[in-house]
Amino acid sequence: MSITAIIITTLAIGIIVGGILVIKKSAHKFNLTAEQLANIKKRNEELEKEEKDQE
Repeated sequence: MSITAIIITTLAIGIIVGGILVIKKSAHKFNLTAEQLANIKKRNEELEKEEKDQE
């Protein structure tokens, strides 16, 4: 392999690994309160009921 191919390959791998690390670092879990979870469940139940009524 020529020096140019090695440099391009190294840069490509570095960009890919760097992108993965940035995504991993910026990802976080949602810390929802009990009230928020209840609202989400209620909304999902309403949507399911509406879907059944439409069929």
